[in-house]
Amino acid sequence: MGLYILLAIILLPLIEIAVFIAVGQAIGIFPTVLLTVLTAIAGTLMLRQQGLSLVARLQNELGAGKVPEAEIMHGAMIVLASVFLLIPGFVTDAIGLLLFVPPVREALARFVISRSNVVIVNPGAGRRSGDHVVDLDEADWTSKSGGADASADGATDGQVRISPWSESGNTTKDPGKPD
Repeated sequence: MGLYILLAIILLPLIEIAVFIAVGQAIGIFPTVLLTVLTAIAGTLMLRQQGLSLVARLQNELGAGKVPEAEIMHGAMIVLASVFLLIPGFVTDAIGLLLFVPPVREALARFVISRSNVVIVNPGAGRRSGDHVVDLDEADWTSKSGGADASADGATDGQVRISPWSESGNTTKDPGKPD
């Protein structure tokens, strides 16, 4: 893989120079430079338009509780397409314009995903939004049985009540609610 990257770094500028010379001879120097500037402007405008639509799709996927893996891949390719369009040259512009076409991005995404090992880590998957967690050491809490004093601390159904407050503290308060 490293060899391919090295070859691309060496060959891409040489190919771009050759294409610049050929286009410059065919249409002239001024139109060639103007065309290069216009492709950079077009890349910036396309990044803005497709980037905003991508952000909206990402928010919808996250709001639905899904992992937006396709949108993340498309976002990376849109950024790559913009970089290619900002680099002066017709070959990189052609690659950048191709990456802005959604079916091309989808095919490239499938190709990359099929040859990679993606691990998604979701540390908060087991928690719901309504869970209240109190992290206490063993010395910070006591267990109260649901016996004779159960009505005093609110546990009337025979359940064991675990409280971080001492015996002298108010045990009828819900620790998850503010005063």
